[in-house]
Amino acid sequence: MKTVNGLKRNGDFLGNPTLAAMERMERYCAAHPGSASAARRPQLVFRGQLWIAVLGPNVEEGIVGIGQTVEAALRSFDAQYLAGLRPPSDGFRRGIYHSRVRAA
Repeated sequence: MKTVNGLKRNGDFLGNPTLAAMERMERYCAAHPGSASAARRPQLVFRGQLWIAVLGPNVEEGIVGIGQTVEAALRSFDAQYLAGLRPPSDGFRRGIYHSRVRAA
């Protein structure tokens, strides 16, 4: 069976999956040097059928990107990282601090 980047065509790993994932991450970062992934180097975790790129103490508190490939997870991470840097839209800024109703 033909292999690509340490994977068989059906997605099974050959050899060390962590090493193959790190090599794929290095190639992604080299191709996208200005990305959040290249600058922040998130952890890569494989769970079930998905790759998870996470920066922070855990998935609940950190910045997370999820995808079926290492590259997809890193693209998702980049998008989530940039979304956290943008100021909230006007609809999100309104709330108790921008309310027109004042407490007496």
